[in-house]
Amino acid sequence: MTNGGKEEDLPRLLGEIERVADAFAGGRSELDERRVTGTDGAGWVVATVSGSAQLLQVRIDPRAMRDLDHVALSQALLDAIGAARESAAEGLREILDRLNGGRPQPAQEDDPSTLHLDAILREGGLG
Repeated sequence: MTNGGKEEDLPRLLGEIERVADAFAGGRSELDERRVTGTDGAGWVVATVSGSAQLLQVRIDPRAMRDLDHVALSQALLDAIGAARESAAEGLREILDRLNGGRPQPAQEDDPSTLHLDAILREGGLG
């Protein structure tokens, strides 16, 4: 294989690919280990998600069961889970920025991975 006389670049490129793959695996492990919480505005509900936004736990204040009707309680649940998942998304962005070496990210509407990452966060996990 010739690359304009740059065959010596192949080992360097392979080493770079291996470094990026290791960094990605480390980022994935970090996501799996993270625990992030979010609450509704009144503090009735606390949701805990993993770094990959998988719902792990929901805690409902006993007073909420007494003071909120089913519509308000379901909205509190949605708000708390949404807040926790937004925090998880921020953590994911931090890891991606670190993996990207601090280079500027494309605008979300121009980034083809945005739809994929949004789907992951909506589904609540990576697997």
